[in-house]
Amino acid sequence: MSKNSDYFGLSYIVSLILAIIPVTSFILGVVTRFLEGKIVAGLLRILLGWNIIWILDIIFMATQKKIFRLLNV
Repeated sequence: MSKNSDYFGLSYIVSLILAIIPVTSFILGVVTRFLEGKIVAGLLRILLGWNIIWILDIIFMATQKKIFRLLNV
């Protein structure tokens, strides 16, 4: 996986567009966290990912080119 952005190595612009769309942001955020081996973080995204985390994903993707990481454990 490339380190260009968090969503499967896609370009920054494509990842930003995907982060803005709520459903794709939720699904890709969960899948990304599970692929990183962060099971608890993936489960938290499933439980909390529709509101605050979605907004934080947009902000973090626009400023840091990464999704928000609540837990990095």
